[in-house]
Amino acid sequence: MNLYEHTIITRQDTSPSEIKQLTEKYSKIVEKNEGEIVKTEDWGLLNLSYLIKKNKKGSYIHFKIKGKGNVIDELEKNEAIDKKLLRYLTVRVKKFDLEANYFAKREGEDKYDKKESYRN
Repeated sequence: MNLYEHTIITRQDTSPSEIKQLTEKYSKIVEKNEGEIVKTEDWGLLNLSYLIKKNKKGSYIHFKIKGKGNVIDELEKNEAIDKKLLRYLTVRVKKFDLEANYFAKREGEDKYDKKESYRN
């Protein structure tokens, strides 16, 4: 069994319920092809480095998948025709980092705190 990290970026106007439906849809595709979703992370709405199909932002969903190569082939085949997605990326890894959550807000951190510290 191979280990993969798979990230999809949806359009900025995708509602939370649609994001949940997309997550369930792609999870079912993985399970149908004898794969296993180890972890799913919703990274939320983030700025894109450049415009993609007239979108400045995108909602990121990250999957940690255990399975064979045909799982990823089937997944990417379905994602290529999905109009709600802007981009997708799959990376094969040697082991999963299940501890770190890189996009979670730190306790007490607020976007206004940073601005106040620059004024002093």
